[in-house]
Amino acid sequence: MTRTYSLAYLTAAPLAAPEAISLAARLGYGAVGLRALPSAPGGIFDPLIDDKRLLRETKRRLADTGITVFDVEIIRLGADFSAKAVLPFLEVCGELNAKAVLVAGDDPDEARLTASFAAFCEAATPFGVTGDLEFMAWTAVKDAKSALRIVTAAGQPNGGILVDTLHAGRSTTTLDDLLAIPASRLHYAQICDATPGTHFTDAELIHTARQERLLPGEGTIDITGMFAALPATLPVSIELPNDGAKDKLGVEEWARRGLETAKAVIAGVIARR
Repeated sequence: MTRTYSLAYLTAAPLAAPEAISLAARLGYGAVGLRALPSAPGGIFDPLIDDKRLLRETKRRLADTGITVFDVEIIRLGADFSAKAVLPFLEVCGELNAKAVLVAGDDPDEARLTASFAAFCEAATPFGVTGDLEFMAWTAVKDAKSALRIVTAAGQPNGGILVDTLHAGRSTTTLDDLLAIPASRLHYAQICDATPGTHFTDAELIHTARQERLLPGEGTIDITGMFAALPATLPVSIELPNDGAKDKLGVEEWARRGLETAKAVIAGVIARR
């Protein structure tokens, strides 16, 4: 039973894309996640759209190592979303032979958000990538049920739902909700750990998500149950931003531990099947 493990952008940051690819190869990952657009104004990212030299070096490093690009971040669907405006982003995804794009829903008007998601997926189709809507409790798409409703209504073959164990554990999402997602709508999942619950403020949710995630097994989220509810060979993106741990251990050791602990948790899931 083979499964792809991808080194997520936030685990390897602040390494630039070529260095993240080399790190993934050294540690035994099969793929990487890259960020070509910031998640928020002023946020960190790799300027792969405008820096052609960086894009060329990234492609060269991929060819040299055999590492592939799994997902590229991040498309935010706000009230003013324009599919035409994201074409340069999608062109980079195509050049990198990426498989998926991480999509966040920020528009509180669900009908408009659904239309925007459909428009993005349509625009992404010629570039061979899926659009994977990630539910996060502080966004307009707060749980798995909401994500499934939007993706189903959008009706696009390449539309999917991204399950991140942190966001599933910090929302009203249940294991039954995960089981209800059709396998065809699941292209990959993200793994990390933390304290679960629905009592956190938006600021607390965002802080943990961007700066203080734990290695799989170090928190109390039911990661094993979640992955048991997901397809057996679903690719896994190891997303572990933790400023303190990376400062103490270094990015490489932290990424090594992330892969080691993720594989251990997944092995436990396989043993239960």
